[in-house]
This record gives sequence, structure tokens and C-alpha cells, in this order.
Amino acid sequence: MNRRELLTAAATAAFLPGPRAVAQGKKLPNVLWLTAEDNGPQWGCYGYPLVRTPNVDRLAAQGIRFTRAFSPAPVCSSSRSSFMTGMYSIATGAHHHRSHRGDGFHLPKGVRLVTDYFRDKGYFTCNIGRDFLPELGGQGKTDFNFAVDGKPFDGDQWSQRKSGQPFFAHFNFQATHKGPAFPAARKQKRLIDPRKVDLPPYYADHPVIRDEFANYLDCVNLLDHQVGLVLKKLEADGLADNTVVFFFGDNGRCLLRGKQWCYDAGVHVPLVVRWPGGPVSPGSIREDPVTLLDVMAASIAAAGVEIPRNMHGQPMFGPEAKERDYIFTQRDRCDMTLDRLRAVRTRNYNYIRNFMPEKPYTQHNDYIKASYPAYSVMMDLHAQGKLQGSELVFMAARKPGEELYDVLADPHEVNNLASSSEHAHILRAMREKVNGWIEAVNDQGRIPEPRPPEEMDKLVRGAGQGGGKKKQKK
Repeated sequence: MNRRELLTAAATAAFLPGPRAVAQGKKLPNVLWLTAEDNGPQWGCYGYPLVRTPNVDRLAAQGIRFTRAFSPAPVCSSSRSSFMTGMYSIATGAHHHRSHRGDGFHLPKGVRLVTDYFRDKGYFTCNIGRDFLPELGGQGKTDFNFAVDGKPFDGDQWSQRKSGQPFFAHFNFQATHKGPAFPAARKQKRLIDPRKVDLPPYYADHPVIRDEFANYLDCVNLLDHQVGLVLKKLEADGLADNTVVFFFGDNGRCLLRGKQWCYDAGVHVPLVVRWPGGPVSPGSIREDPVTLLDVMAASIAAAGVEIPRNMHGQPMFGPEAKERDYIFTQRDRCDMTLDRLRAVRTRNYNYIRNFMPEKPYTQHNDYIKASYPAYSVMMDLHAQGKLQGSELVFMAARKPGEELYDVLADPHEVNNLASSSEHAHILRAMREKVNGWIEAVNDQGRIPEPRPPEEMDKLVRGAGQGGGKKKQKK
């Protein structure tokens, strides 16, 4: 945060409700989460070329944009189980992707959902459903890796609240998740030209890979249109002036070496906050690292909730806010693919510990094989001996035990500095941060699941996706 932003935050701290302000009867703001599935910072306001994203760009111009926001995990259910509680999922036992579906597993004592805190303050909570906007619909996704007693939300539209009652609303966008949205995005009038896409160096320059990447960017454009519809509805209902809007991705982009991995492509997400009359200066930028756990903390703080001491998320605005020097990310079993990664990300470096280096990056995963055309292309080209240089990084027969990347000099994270003597002191410091984190949160990933990953995946699929919703498509 620069000096101007610090002064702005200090000068406007009084706008934060806080417990004292709530006691004095000040009007509480509504809070709206706009969550984009599998979405990285490929937006116009982040300087990304080719895309056309006027709605999110406008939201950023009206609020604050975070350049180093990260999901706590590179896959949806583990990430959501974290940012919906403000706790790292490795601390609560919710770390394996789509685990505990139907086995009655509950969160540890003292860990609560974000909606519980809002209800304590008299808020109406809603997970917006399909009837909200006929032309858009809504999924109402929860995707928790734990069971919830009762209803996690009060309803599925903010119109269901009592007159004058503040609300917390969550709208989930599927547009950048592999599935029906990808062919739907191709129906837009203006499409991304695959020939103009700047491919990461770890991809082979192949027409199928270019097409998949371009299709993802088409989905970003479609998502921006959908965000615009929700914001327009907020304005039409006369609620925009008293609603704090958080727009963010639940994890990184759904492309090979993105989702499911602790590289920036898998955990770096957009985060934009618009707070009318609140502690953000329009058009401002924050460059300090933040985690989506902080979104949860900042949201309940806006409602006057004192942040519990055991919560891993921390306020992002006001007098209680302080900058982080680093954040943590983790990955465990994804479907039938067992792995364990722990990572720490600073402003300049990303360190990843691979606890199962014998397992290659390309170990079989039904979802990736079926959904990522680039996977089959890369596997075929590798078998034919046609890959070279950085294209071979992801195809290695095994992973290194440690990975260290200078993300400023090497944004695609292909030059592993773990064996560099020049960076040995950085490696040691990052290693110790991860070791300390594992001990501090009592990392539950150290305890194996009771059955092989293939069996666990079948159990999960058979039990549905939990969280109070019917089984949804992958």
C-alpha cells in the first residue's frame, strides 16, 4: 500500500461499522460476493490483452483492485471450505477435494460459516438461485467438504428479506468453469482469435491448445456480461449505494498446469472491492499479498463482527488492517489423484513443497483428461519426442521435492531455483515458513485417508456434493 492509500484508509476508517458503530445504530451495509469459478486475473483492469471486460473494469475503477490475491487452494471445494469459514482447510480437515460427502463430518468446534456471523448481526443470508434473473439464473453452489446442520443460507434472493433488513448475498458464476459455458461462450458475436493468444512457454504451440486458451478467454468475456447483469439488478433495486461488492475467483484458471496446482496459474485470482462511501479510494490498487480468507474476515468486519482470534483470515480495511508479507496455499487429493503440496507466496517468490515427488504432474485424472484438450495433445507430443525446453517441465517423470520461483523475473514459473546457491537463503526462509505453518495449524494432510484415492473418489461421487445442495455436475 502506498502513502496515498494509507492516508485514504486512515481518513475513511470511520466508515467501517465496527462493534462501536453498530452499537450507536449506524446503518449496516449489505455485502455481495460475486464468485467466479476457475478464474484467474485475465481481465482488462489487470492489463490482460484481447479480453473485453467493461463491467469488472468499471467495478475496479469505482473501488480497489488487488494485484496479489490468492485462493487458499487451487481447486474449488477446498478453497470454498476455506474462504467460507476464514480458516485454512488443512486445519479443519476439509482439505481433500470433494471429501466427506455423506459421512457426517463436521467442522471443528469454534469454526463457523460466514453466514453464521452475519445472522448474529441480524442479516438475511442468501445463496442466489436460478430464479433471480431469468436470463442468467444462478447455481447456488456451496461445495463444502463438511456437513452443515440446518440451512447454510436463509434463502436464494435478497428480495426475500424483511423490509430494511441488511443482507449477505453470494452469487456464483460458472462461466469460466469447464462445462456448458465453454461452447456457450463461442456463440458470442466477437470471439478471441486463437492466433493472437500469448501462450505460456510450458505449452506446445499447437492449434488445439491455442483454441482451448482462446475459448477460456471467450468465457471471461461472457462472465463479464453476466457480472454486469447482477450489478444492474442491484442498481435497479436501489441497493448499490449501500452494498459492499467483492468480486473474486474461487481458484485459478481451468487450464493445464493451472487449476489443481499451486503455481500462480492455479491460485492467483482477481479481487476487486467496491465500497460506496467506505474505506476504499476509487481506482486504487493494493499490491500486498492477500488470501481469500481475508475476504471473509473483511466481510464480517463490515457487519461489525469482531474477528475471532482463531480465524486465519484478517481484516483488509480500517484500523485493524495490516499488510501481509506472504500467504499460504495447499493442494491434496483431487478426485482419484492423490498428492500433497504446501506452498508459500511472497511478493516476489513462490515456494512449493512436493511431499509426493514420485508422483508426476501428469498422473491420471479423469476430469483433466476429459476436460482439458491440451492434456492429450501434450501427452501425444511428448510420446513422439516433439517437446523441447520449457514444454518438458510439466511432463517430467517425477516432481522435484522443492520448487522456488522468482515470479517477477519468471512469471510462468518454469525456472526452478531450488538448487541455486544464489537463492539458498531464500529457499531456507521459505522452507521454514511452510514448516511453521504446518505445525501452527496442525496440518490434517499428514493423516492419510482411510481408503485408497480411487475408492475415496467413488464414495464422494456416490454421496453427492453436500452442502445442502443436490449433486451437481463436475
